Amino acid sequence: MYMRGIRGATTVEHNEESEILQATIQLLQQIVTANDIKPEDIGSVIITVTQDLDAVFPAKAIRQMKGWELVPLMCALEINVEGSLSRCIRFMVHVNTEKKQDEIVHVYLNGATALRPDLSTQS
Repeated sequence: MYMRGIRGATTVEHNEESEILQATIQLLQQIVTANDIKPEDIGSVIITVTQDLDAVFPAKAIRQMKGWELVPLMCALEINVEGSLSRCIRFMVHVNTEKKQDEIVHVYLNGATALRPDLSTQS
């Protein structure tokens, strides 16, 4: 078994609690589905947000999901680089898996597809 990192990112249109929580759940669900993982496979999740998102901690959405109550979560502020993508939520999911590095599916949604077009799951 290996510890692998799964990257994911998405953007929201507004700094609103409900929108941030919905985007967080959507991103997590797509990562879980694409990589066939369960909460007990997760070592931890680091979630970052850009400085323009301060309406809610995205981890709140994950903590409310059935089976995810014990998964270690941490929210942090993304480095503020001039010209970087705004209203962005990023994930680093540490997962125990038998998959090889090149079998991991990273998920980039909405405006975040611009971050890694080579890995994006949307066109």
